[in-house]
Amino acid sequence: MRFWIWISLALLSGFTAALNTQEQRWVSAVESLYGEAAGRRVTAWRNLIADLHSQPEQQKIEQVNQFFNQLNFVDDIDLWGQSDYWATPLEFLGANAGDCEDFTIAKYFSLRELGVSDNKLRLIYVKALELNQFHMVLAYYSTPSAVPIILDNLNKSVLPATARNDLLPIYSFNAQHLWIMKENPSGKLAGNSSRLSLWNNLQQRERDLSLKLPVLKY
Repeated sequence: MRFWIWISLALLSGFTAALNTQEQRWVSAVESLYGEAAGRRVTAWRNLIADLHSQPEQQKIEQVNQFFNQLNFVDDIDLWGQSDYWATPLEFLGANAGDCEDFTIAKYFSLRELGVSDNKLRLIYVKALELNQFHMVLAYYSTPSAVPIILDNLNKSVLPATARNDLLPIYSFNAQHLWIMKENPSGKLAGNSSRLSLWNNLQQRERDLSLKLPVLKY
């Protein structure tokens, strides 16, 4: 229902843009597996990206965070039949659900497409202390030494890391690098992110133009 409200507001504001050929392929591929509503979610995402391209980074962060936080949280085992599966944004939108990694990954790829430098972004694996469970969030660093702001699906407000005492960082990564963060809030460089097999698998599927999207397990 919230997506219908968002799409209606988009139409009223007049910012919907014609999809290009690749985007139309994405919509068609997602619709074929997940249905018409899933195609409309992808269309809304592409219109959001088109609208935000010329906006300041802070607005890009706020709007991308808000958009994806409308989706539903479902554990991987219930959604994909796997204990740990990192979905692409198209898979996430198609399913209209995912776990914390999927929220974070969709926000990361969207902001990268909007021109936010990879050096300003990190996917951070944390322990959510109040829930006593592992979790993933996206961090944005305006400068290398700045306190990052956190994009999260648990606390939906974009807040500085200093206001998120409920999160204990463990490690972080982006397209190139991997950092260990247990003892150093800024992180200690620990090599390339290619050490993460789930990240490698995700990026390969993200590059796969055949669009062989997996089928839901429920």
